Amino acid sequence: MAKTFKNFIGGEWVAPTTDAYFENRNPADTSDLIGRFPDSDRRDVEAAVRSAKRGFAAWSRTPAPVRGDVLRRVGHLLVERKAAIADAMTREMGKVLAETGGDVQEGIDTAFYAATEGRRLFGHVVPSELRSKWAMSYRRPIGVVGLITPFNFPMAIPTWKMFPALVCGNAVIIKPSEDVPHTVHLLVEILLEAGLPPEVIQLVHGRGETVGKAIVEHPEVPVISFTGSTETGSLIGETCGRMHKRLSLEMGGKNAMIVMDDADLDLALEGILWGAFGTTGQRCTATSRLVLHRKIHDRFLRRLGDAAEGLRLGDGRQDKTDVGPLIHEASRDKVERYVEIGQEEGADLMLGGKAPGGRLADGWFYRPTIFAGVRPRSRLEQEEIFGPVLSVIRVSSFDEAVKVNNGVRYGLSSSIYTGNVDLAFSAMQDLDNGITYVNAPTIGAEAHLPFGGVKATGNGHREGGWEVYDFYSETKVCYVDYSGKLQRAQIDAASP
Repeated sequence: MAKTFKNFIGGEWVAPTTDAYFENRNPADTSDLIGRFPDSDRRDVEAAVRSAKRGFAAWSRTPAPVRGDVLRRVGHLLVERKAAIADAMTREMGKVLAETGGDVQEGIDTAFYAATEGRRLFGHVVPSELRSKWAMSYRRPIGVVGLITPFNFPMAIPTWKMFPALVCGNAVIIKPSEDVPHTVHLLVEILLEAGLPPEVIQLVHGRGETVGKAIVEHPEVPVISFTGSTETGSLIGETCGRMHKRLSLEMGGKNAMIVMDDADLDLALEGILWGAFGTTGQRCTATSRLVLHRKIHDRFLRRLGDAAEGLRLGDGRQDKTDVGPLIHEASRDKVERYVEIGQEEGADLMLGGKAPGGRLADGWFYRPTIFAGVRPRSRLEQEEIFGPVLSVIRVSSFDEAVKVNNGVRYGLSSSIYTGNVDLAFSAMQDLDNGITYVNAPTIGAEAHLPFGGVKATGNGHREGGWEVYDFYSETKVCYVDYSGKLQRAQIDAASP
């Protein structure tokens, strides 16, 4: 019999007030029931906020280096359990073990990076414009932080958000995607084992329209971080703007990889296979558009078709699997609709375009799909699909490639393959994205660098790196006047 899981609220593992649960099933084999998870509601969020406020009161006064030490212990526990967590993650999310191992490693890297930042929450000391006066700033925690995370990186994205928030001294309420609740459950167990005070972390399972909405709308949750669709992010932005909340949004992408006529085509081929079909295309950074210079277009496309046809679909826990399933039926249905749209728009379906059936019929699999002859501004070229569908666009020049790359509403990641250093630096300048890779695909992130995009991809904040610590903390400025007399800032500063 499958296990029934609980929320973590008020320092205890508790059943939801609704007494209702949803199922978590393996997308590679839907007969495999992982467990039943709480289908919570607003009452559970209310209890979590009350507890988190108590946790914040003590945690915010804990020295930041001590807070960092907790995250260091979390990192060591993740190292010890990396293989087991990766296996559990593949079972509930579907991507291959090499990828879920990388997902856990991102959490490990983030934990150790956050631990060091506990000693580096820098402020500034600057000269005052007045005599006998000290001027400085420092970072202080904000309060209760609400985190809403997606299914595609079940460990990496929660840790990107949670670890900096905790090191800065905040308490956290997290609602993981209902498609991957088990991984965050394991993460919370590790946090508690590492010594995090129980009321500093609250785990509330449930659906976005109930639990997520309640967290966003709660007046005592002043900070929200959300990763998900642009449409949902826009709605969250309206609420947070009206309620004067601090908000970080990481949303959609329609990322392009440009291959110029002087590129290393062997390297580019490896890059596009990984960028387009890794994680079954279910990444905000997935390479969903391939922009080929006309001089290499035909021969590269032939090589790509042959290589993509050889990718092996299957359970991600099996050694020979290259591509796992989509996350659920609705996701596969969406991919099928876009394949129909592409054909209606006159694009050339050169590979894939269907579910595999046979031994894979019990999972949400879809064959790697390539459309050639895709027109700029078509729906296939413009809209995020979040699946293993690649659109190929032919161009005649670097300038045309830049125009294609920039001609979508998203601006997360971009890539160029070229041996020309001038073009490489021009691409870094001209491609309108938050991230640009040279001679690498559009995917990948390093824990010590900021991650995020422009336009409809985000709202200006970044995950990861040093910038995220500014998001999860407030700047406070302090003045100390030891002159023994009234000094009136600019009024008196005018006198030498």
